[in-house]
Amino acid sequence: MNQEDINMTFEALQKDMVAAMKARDKVRKDAISVLVSAAKKVAIDEGCRDNITEEIVDKVILKEIKSVKEQLDSCPESRTDLLEEYQARYNVFQEYAPKMMTAEEVESYITEHFAELVDSKNKGMIMKNVMPELKGKAEGAVINQVVAKLCQ
Repeated sequence: MNQEDINMTFEALQKDMVAAMKARDKVRKDAISVLVSAAKKVAIDEGCRDNITEEIVDKVILKEIKSVKEQLDSCPESRTDLLEEYQARYNVFQEYAPKMMTAEEVESYITEHFAELVDSKNKGMIMKNVMPELKGKAEGAVINQVVAKLCQ
C-alpha cells in the first residue's frame, strides 16, 4: 500500500485480501477481512450496499484501529499470544489508515475557514463547527489542542 493513495477503496481492500489468501498470510487476510466485513455492514446500515464509498472505508478503518488499540492497551502483559495477535492486526490496519492532518494543517484550515469564529475566542462554538468538517481527517485531540491554542 503506497502513501500516495490516501483514501482506501473497497475494491483495493478486497484485492489485498485475495492476495493475502493466495500468499497464505493468515494474519494479514484475517485483519483485512475484518475491514471488508465492517465496511459492508456500515454500507448496508447506511443504505448504500452496492456503492461502498472511500469515506465509509476510511471511517471503518479508523474505528477498527481505535478498537484494536483499546484491546492492546487493556490486554494483560501475561497474554503474549493475544498481544502479538492484536499488534499484528494493528500493524495491518495502520497500512490502510487514511493520512491524518498535522496540527499545523489543522490550524491553517481553521484560521482560513473559520476566521470569524476564531476571533470570538468561543472554544465550544469553534469545536462545534470545526469537528464535523475535520472528522476522519484529523484526530480529535489534535483539533482540541489547536482550538485551545487559538482561543488563548
